[in-house]
Amino acid sequence: MDQLLAMRAFARVVEASGFTRAADSLDMPIATVSKLVRELEAHLAVSLLQRTTRRVTVTPEGQDYYAKCMRILRDLEDIDASFNLARGKPRGQLRIDVGGSTARDVLIPLLPDFVARYPDIRIELGVSDRAVDLIGDNVDCVIRGGPLDSSSLVARHLGNAALITCATPGYLKQFGTPAYPDELKNGHRLVSYVLSQTGRAVPFRFEHAGEKIEIKVEHRMGVNESNAHLAACVAGLGIVQTFSYAAEQALRDGSLVEILKPWRPSPYPFHVVYPQTRHVTHRLRVFIDWVVEVFPSRLKEARPAAKAASAVPRPRARP
Repeated sequence: MDQLLAMRAFARVVEASGFTRAADSLDMPIATVSKLVRELEAHLAVSLLQRTTRRVTVTPEGQDYYAKCMRILRDLEDIDASFNLARGKPRGQLRIDVGGSTARDVLIPLLPDFVARYPDIRIELGVSDRAVDLIGDNVDCVIRGGPLDSSSLVARHLGNAALITCATPGYLKQFGTPAYPDELKNGHRLVSYVLSQTGRAVPFRFEHAGEKIEIKVEHRMGVNESNAHLAACVAGLGIVQTFSYAAEQALRDGSLVEILKPWRPSPYPFHVVYPQTRHVTHRLRVFIDWVVEVFPSRLKEARPAAKAASAVPRPRARP
């Protein structure tokens, strides 16, 4: 039995809460992972896991062994990292998860610089708007916008993005240009961003001179992926609220026009997040330092084409 490999396999089963996800993250057949864990249990003469047809649970002995096992595995990573650090060459695989429009418009355009700096780091980029389980999915870090809702995560602030409300010139010609948020309730077609994990639509938010307004009306269409959400707006299906960096090109070429600009909500914070319990490898540390350095440059304000902007009536004061 390769005890070190068996320890790694057991640790991943615990973290992934099952053999299938553990096998996927280790790039091994399920049968191999199962065999390694069985051999480890036989070697220790103790049951580490309780297996049923529906779930895998960790025994008290398994919890104790997992904690001790992780100390050894982290020490080994520290030893490897110290040699890589001495040579100045972090290496290995880095798993990063990021939302759709943030990947397309912010992170991916920046990545050639990271690859040039650290050619020995292999990047596995997961692009999805769904919330991932950093431990269970074996992800090193995620880049996400919005408030942080877990004390078990460590986060570093990457900057703030402007949220804008926009529509196509054709839509505004047909339905009119709203000058005040409440006018969205009067016959306008809204394309809402729907959270994948809850199925709930994110309300349209507005803020001006200390006044905050949320518009919660039945949307014409709901989309749960950020690139498709913007595409629905460009197709003329209705009004969206999105990040300025995502709409930048469409604003520049006149495909979209920003509306209700005086009522922009507060800037949206972005963070790079990783588990408190996750050992910070050299490769993860250099990625975090790099993304903190370069990410804000891509959250810049989009500049719409002057012709498109001038075609839109100025918002009137609230009656």
